[in-house]
Amino acid sequence: MTRTHVLTGAASGIGLRLAQRLSERGDRLVLLVRTPERASEVAASLGARHSVHVVDLSAPAEVERAARRLGAELEVVDSLVHCAGAVALAPVEALALADWQRQLDVNLTTPALLTQALLPGLRAARGTVVFVNSTSGLAASPGWSAYAASKFGLRALADALRAEEAEHGVRVTTVYPSRTATPMQAQVHVQEGRAYHPADWMQPETVAGTICHVLDLPTDAVIPEVTLRTAPRPPVR
Repeated sequence: MTRTHVLTGAASGIGLRLAQRLSERGDRLVLLVRTPERASEVAASLGARHSVHVVDLSAPAEVERAARRLGAELEVVDSLVHCAGAVALAPVEALALADWQRQLDVNLTTPALLTQALLPGLRAARGTVVFVNSTSGLAASPGWSAYAASKFGLRALADALRAEEAEHGVRVTTVYPSRTATPMQAQVHVQEGRAYHPADWMQPETVAGTICHVLDLPTDAVIPEVTLRTAPRPPVR
């Protein structure tokens, strides 16, 4: 039976690989991307049968309007997967307000608004909400205050939602990947002033596969949280 999945962050990285996997098996996708250019790329990559919506995920008012439209259109939502993210590293003393606000908006406010609007469809399907968090949502490091704050908040959102929606059969999972070989990770390395080697890190396919496992669980089980870390590498001889 065809299932309906709503995804953010499907233009690259973990979200793109997850969208590809779900599309390949015949599921229906409703995708939120940030620019018309990315929308065109995603549509060309995945096919015209999926719905692609351009929404600025850093603009709460725009997100709220789009979320309400989707909530009214989608009677059944089998899963809502929050993959989109924003990061800007800086110590607290140098943190710019715009960078702080953008990370909170994209990483925390947008997931809250989308989830709220799509709850009727999720309840109707006894669906699953997946928050792609980060190991920065478990422990904060120097320079990561804004990003970690948004991810700690995302963990709280997921925990509260899990308890609130249990009576409706909605399952909630938080995935905590460590550094993953994505365009965002390349951006982080630039901010850190380090060379980026994708092979050093966990691959997006690994995280996408884990999310698929969560989505495909029998209805008698839920994985509340799962943490993924890059496996140790043998020494180079």
